[in-house]
Amino acid sequence: MAADEVLVGMSGGVDSTVCSLLLLRQGYRVRGITLWLWEPDQHMENPCCSVNTASLAARELGIPHEIVPAHAEFRRLVIEPTLSAYLAGNTPNPCALCNSEVRFILLAKEATRRGIPYIATGHHVRLHHQGGRTRLLRGRDRAKDQSYFLYSVGQPELRAALMPVGELTKQDIRRLARELDLTAARLPESQDLCFAPQGISSLLSPGTPGPIRHASGRRLGTHDGLAGYTVGQRKGLGLSWHEPLYVVRLEADTNTLVVGPESALYSRHLTATRLRWPRGRPPGRAFRAQVQTRYRALPVPAAVELWGDKALVQFQSPVRAVAPGQAAVFYRGDEVLGGGLIHRS
Repeated sequence: MAADEVLVGMSGGVDSTVCSLLLLRQGYRVRGITLWLWEPDQHMENPCCSVNTASLAARELGIPHEIVPAHAEFRRLVIEPTLSAYLAGNTPNPCALCNSEVRFILLAKEATRRGIPYIATGHHVRLHHQGGRTRLLRGRDRAKDQSYFLYSVGQPELRAALMPVGELTKQDIRRLARELDLTAARLPESQDLCFAPQGISSLLSPGTPGPIRHASGRRLGTHDGLAGYTVGQRKGLGLSWHEPLYVVRLEADTNTLVVGPESALYSRHLTATRLRWPRGRPPGRAFRAQVQTRYRALPVPAAVELWGDKALVQFQSPVRAVAPGQAAVFYRGDEVLGGGLIHRS
């Protein structure tokens, strides 16, 4: 085992490419790997990662690169749970599943299989290693911070991880890539859901029509299937009303879409399940934290109380459009304390 060897997960994008560059400059022996998440007979490109551009980035940096099939794990751990959640009336976050359950875990397994002590990715997060423990922190560039997606990664993986781009802004990263005329500097950023670029509805069978009801109980129309809606949605309801209406909740047991005014979107509390703690344990049975309920949402001060594998979160001020299936991530300053999946608001 080479103590200075690191296995970098490469997507072909500028972040993972510059991650490899920075580690080379720090003196590490860098090896690149691309986890191919799609069926073997499919084209080796998608909106999230590209085998061709990852291989090109490795060649430009002069590092070895290999491809490892991971389509079975991706379908089992990301695609199938995501589709099931939509059919159950929830709004899942497949990127959180993919980053923590597939990319990070499989990268660590591949490194162990090769006898490589360190792993690295181009995530915009920072790690603080001290006293045998590792703290997960927000990335320096708050506009690109990805710590929300990694709340469920555990200590074994974090202790072995290196995240050099988390100390830089996106502007700094692109500047470094341009200075070396790396191809990744000229590539656009991916914005689509990688396995459903035409939208999640393209992968779902037509839903069962059901009633659309106002929060007051009055029936206003018929929906085409709950999977096509999410909490907070305004467009596409096909309703005429004297004030703007929004999706307030999806009731899968009665196949009912509940709508109401914007004021009905605000919640004072939520419950979360399937809790994870990056430091290996929660900070206590009851604690205060800033809680973020969507990737782009602002964190809100809250009191968190644990009951077994459930967390009751009481917000200091009402939070808009809390959607079951999304992650609720607990922060103390820049540090990720933990998180879980929103069960109900």
